[in-house]
Amino acid sequence: MAQKILIVDDDPDIVAYLEDVFSDEGYDTISARNGRLALAAIESERPDAITLDLEMPDMTGPKFNRALEKSGRDIPIVVITGHPGLKYVIPGARAVFDKPIDRLALLAALRDILGPPEV
Repeated sequence: MAQKILIVDDDPDIVAYLEDVFSDEGYDTISARNGRLALAAIESERPDAITLDLEMPDMTGPKFNRALEKSGRDIPIVVITGHPGLKYVIPGARAVFDKPIDRLALLAALRDILGPPEV
């Protein structure tokens, strides 16, 4: 079974791009447009990793991160943000990328976190 990445971002273009990048590499993807929907997706989908935008409606990335920590789930987070000055607000993030995203560096970070995609 392929490893699953939850893409949490309110920009549909970024979500579509990341879905293409990850699926081309053999990862399964699911997405949520804010932190509240992402918390629900974690319960039903059990992702292996999360890419997280910081600024979103309803529940921001930092609020989502605090809720995730309180839930006791240990899922690696990769921050992808258009606001470089905010990139350290998720202290446990395994990697941080600014938008526009360096595809190769992002994939390398995911391989470091998850290992190679399972086929």
